Amino acid sequence: MKHRLYFLVPNLELAETIVDELLLKRIEERHIHVLAREGTPMGQLPEADLRQKTDLVESAEHGLATGGVIGILAGVAAVTFPPAGLALGGGMVAATTLAGAGFGAWVSSMIGIRLPNRDIQQYQEAIERGALLMMVDVNKGFMEEVVDMLRSHHPEVEIGATEPHKPVFP
Repeated sequence: MKHRLYFLVPNLELAETIVDELLLKRIEERHIHVLAREGTPMGQLPEADLRQKTDLVESAEHGLATGGVIGILAGVAAVTFPPAGLALGGGMVAATTLAGAGFGAWVSSMIGIRLPNRDIQQYQEAIERGALLMMVDVNKGFMEEVVDMLRSHHPEVEIGATEPHKPVFP
């Protein structure tokens, strides 16, 4: 299972050095995300995208679950109390579940894409002051090695929290 490691880097040059060191440790670039204040030139750094910057994924997941439950309830109600004497079967429950889940995910993702990611809010003040937030997804067993490398090579890096990483759609 991957864990996301958050750490603040004071400048662009150091961030580039750290990315190079992570790549040498065989961490793929797709698992490295850098977030900076708007307008900061990122050069060759792997910039965080909407999935890291916003609550898009988490909101879509919540909407999918909520919409699916509401769809099941609507389908069961339609089968139990059919309108105008229609005979409805299990296909109706499946159809309303899928429709509810899809609609819930869509609506929630439209809301989530406009909200900042809750996991990075604690770093927002430092980002506005010019620091760069690096998010690196690593296997739990490898995480200590990465943290040790950062502490020994770059003591000026402020290491933040780690969290289990929920993979985004493949």
